[in-house]
Amino acid sequence: MLSTLVMNEGVAKATTSFPILSALILIPLFGAIAITLLSNRRPEYIKLVAALVSVGTGAMSLWMLAKFQTHEAGFQFVSQHSWIKAWGISWHLGVDGISLFLVVLTGILFPLVILGVDPHHDEKRYLGWLLLLEAGVMGSFLSLDLFLFFIFFEIVLVPMYFLIGGWGYDKRIYAATKFFLYTMFGSAFMLVGIIATAALARRDIGYLTFDLVKIAEHATFATNTARWLFLSFAIAFAVKVPIFPLHTWLPDAHTQAPTGGSVILAGVLLKMGTYGFLRFGLYLFPAAAVWAKPVLLTLATIGIIYGAIAATMQTDLKRLVAYSSVAHLGFIVLGTFAITSQSLTGGVMQMVNHGISTGALFLLVGMIYERRHTRAIAELKGIQAVAPIFAAAFMVVMLSSIGVPGLNGFVGEFLILIGSFETARWWTVVAATGVILAALYLLWAYQRVFHGEPDEANSTFKEITLRESALLLVFIGLIGFTGVFPKPMLSRIEPSVDKLIEHVESHSSYKAPVHEVSHMTDSETPSEEGK
Repeated sequence: MLSTLVMNEGVAKATTSFPILSALILIPLFGAIAITLLSNRRPEYIKLVAALVSVGTGAMSLWMLAKFQTHEAGFQFVSQHSWIKAWGISWHLGVDGISLFLVVLTGILFPLVILGVDPHHDEKRYLGWLLLLEAGVMGSFLSLDLFLFFIFFEIVLVPMYFLIGGWGYDKRIYAATKFFLYTMFGSAFMLVGIIATAALARRDIGYLTFDLVKIAEHATFATNTARWLFLSFAIAFAVKVPIFPLHTWLPDAHTQAPTGGSVILAGVLLKMGTYGFLRFGLYLFPAAAVWAKPVLLTLATIGIIYGAIAATMQTDLKRLVAYSSVAHLGFIVLGTFAITSQSLTGGVMQMVNHGISTGALFLLVGMIYERRHTRAIAELKGIQAVAPIFAAAFMVVMLSSIGVPGLNGFVGEFLILIGSFETARWWTVVAATGVILAALYLLWAYQRVFHGEPDEANSTFKEITLRESALLLVFIGLIGFTGVFPKPMLSRIEPSVDKLIEHVESHSSYKAPVHEVSHMTDSETPSEEGK
């Protein structure tokens, strides 16, 4: 059989004769190197290599999804090889229900950006940086070695810095530098925390190792020590999310980034922070995470309300969408630190759903800019009259971002709110107003941009092209399918979430409410219950 199941340290591992996880990282990496070596005199070869590499990587991620053992909670397709033996560093990769769909989302978004978005100049460097970025993101979601994770976590900064600085808009250098400095500041704390964690865990394990699973399962830390270590990781992840008040780099980076950069930044890069809280914060330091819960819930709730209010006040359409990300990511952090099966499952789903809907919004805003060379809401009016299909696509994506039942955005937010209400009641009550505010700023923006009679400048707005339609159909298909039938995602996410909650309970005094997402029947989806 191609796929078998083995048990090691109580963790189910799906193994395969083909090193699928290593390939997901190395193929984009080698693709970036190949593009660097190709001559500028044959640009068609450069685009072909980038397309083949990104599509091939996406196809492998879908193959991995098809082979994933649905009801297994542990890491699957595990690949582990000694790398720097003297320091206990290994090439240790694995995927579970928490990381599975983030890997698949990464595999889908990059070929869509490469095939569907025109960089306008210096395509060779642009595509090379994109493939290197894909390798770094894949590595971050797949790494089960702390040192290896740090390397990939840092690798993504370099290509994103050059993508913003090289292909962005007027204030691109300022935005790229701000992005780099903020994230480097947070990562410095995490590096210290990683080294300290491995050194202190050596007493319990008996040898130096950076293996995430061994440290989480076998190492114990003094109460204050665990809190300091958790804080060192939390700062890096809080900057990457970003959590209020560390969010100020995000609107600038989104606004100045090229369209492809904004799609990738919203789709997967920001999720490295929310994923980090789950994979490393809760798993490595469960008692410290429970201790820090009130502070993080408070910051998440403030971010939800602040992001929504700030979005309402924006005059730049792209900046409005950027601030909406601050609010939506606040919901994910809320669900993470409510620590219930429903809230965590909803948080994982919302990471993926936000990547799809907000990525599509940035893509649509980029199309508007290509046609009108402006993102000022006051200069856009009546587009629906001259481009009704374009307006309809924008409406579907916008409703998904609002969280309308039947679309993907509702499923994650519903689970987050209903799960968080049990353990973080008043935070959830306040945060729920963010749903209302999201409807306010997005519907108001849609009304100003698409309704009314177009003036002379907007009367020539071009309808959506066949290429753009094909690109958006992928996003809209995912939005509709996940919104109507979320069970395939839930059945793969929930076992790993439940295992994480059991780990938190066994290593702290926390007891989660006994309510499971799987209690729903096949015909009972969150969207139906919400109606």
